Amino acid sequence: MNSTAHQQSSDVLEARALTKVYTSGEVEVYALRGLDLSLSEGELVVMLGPSGSGKSTLLNILGGLDTPTSGQLIFRGRNLTQAGDRELTHFRRDHVGFVFQFYNLIPSLTARENVELVTEIARAPMDATAALELVGLSERVDHFPAQLSGGEQQRVAIARAVAKQPEILLCDEPTGALDSDTGILVLEALDQVNRELGTTTAVITHNTVIGEMANRVVYLADGQVLKVETNQRRRPPRELSW
Repeated sequence: MNSTAHQQSSDVLEARALTKVYTSGEVEVYALRGLDLSLSEGELVVMLGPSGSGKSTLLNILGGLDTPTSGQLIFRGRNLTQAGDRELTHFRRDHVGFVFQFYNLIPSLTARENVELVTEIARAPMDATAALELVGLSERVDHFPAQLSGGEQQRVAIARAVAKQPEILLCDEPTGALDSDTGILVLEALDQVNRELGTTTAVITHNTVIGEMANRVVYLADGQVLKVETNQRRRPPRELSW
């Protein structure tokens, strides 16, 4: 999708005035302060911010893993803030894929079997081997996690997330545990998924270079959106280094 064609009608997920307050004894800590954000159909958004800027809290709320103290989360016109646990579970299971910094693979299962864990419960899953092929691991489908590098394990985690064909892919520091060369292979896998499947993708990171591969870059600070920039050209991950 053209990054300039950012219109209301194409919003898949919209956050309106999200606030999240954590209470510790008598102290209130604001993780998010009236934050507004929308994710459009098929775009890749990179959210940048230092530690403590509210990135992970925002991602958890966008994915239905957490609920805001106030504000609204709208998915395709449906207000999820009023949803019960059952509806949020369906939202997470049917519409959202998650990729975290740590891969959370099951050591006793092969790459294919790790992906199949998700395809067995998904509504309209991709073939597990096809999902691994999409992230460049067609030669590694029968390998166990211990036989794979960190970058390969992360790509298995991406394949697992996309195999259920989610509309939204949320990635929390997906290259955080990897060196630059390995990280770029992981970013190429995310770029491929976004371009080939049209999956709306949000990547949170503290690494500003990664912003160059996005349609839009959202800068977060103190639980608020500081600014949003649109890239005229998305740089291929292989052109990045840090």
